[in-house]
Order: sequence, then structure tokens, then C-alpha cells
Amino acid sequence: MLPPAPSAPTELRYHRERRELRVCFAEAEYCLEAEFLRVHSPSAEVQGHGGVGGELPLGKAEVTITGIEPVGHYAVKLTFSDGHDTGLYTWDWLRRLGEQHEALWAIYRKAAAAASAAAPVVQRYQP
Repeated sequence: MLPPAPSAPTELRYHRERRELRVCFAEAEYCLEAEFLRVHSPSAEVQGHGGVGGELPLGKAEVTITGIEPVGHYAVKLTFSDGHDTGLYTWDWLRRLGEQHEALWAIYRKAAAAASAAAPVVQRYQP
């Protein structure tokens, strides 16, 4: 028997001024920054192929979401102002990003600081 499919958000709204996507599920609500969504893209560019070889994109503080396109009943495709538009943000992926936001954001900030100081990045966390 297959596990039940993740429930779709009840609301998905982009706040252009704050550059954040509000994702509401029946039991939880998350506000995810455009920069956060861009650097945690589910694309092969970011995650790698089979979870191996991806790159953590840096320098995305000013990125915005320029398009949101529904994909079936299970995901959205986000287009960003830097031209990135690959990877499907499934409901499960968005939920995990919301649930793990604090930990993922802290690790990203640490990696960005290390890169700007030309220090090696020793840790990468994948949702």
C-alpha cells in the first residue's frame, strides 16, 4: 500500500515587497524567503544528481520570485530573477523546507560567511 500523498497547501501567496512566499497547509504556515527557496532549490544544479555533486548557490540575497506555475496537483515551478527555473517544489519539499527552515537557514548563513572569508565549507545540510 502506498503512503498517502502530501496534502496541497491551502494558500500559496508571494509577497513581493518582503520577497517571501507564504505557504499555508491545513496544520501549519510557513513564510519562506525567495533567497532561501533559491538556495534550497530541488534542482539537480543545487542538489546534484542523486544527491551527489550539487552546489550551494551563494550571493542570492537580492533574488526575487518572478513566476509561480502550478504543476499538476503536487508541485509548483518557481522562476527566479537570476534566471533559475529548474526543479519542482513539491508540496512535501515545501513542507520540509518550512519545518527545517531555522536549521537550513543557519547552515546556509554559515556556509555563505565561510565562502566570503575564503574558508572551506565543511558542512552541507540537505532537507
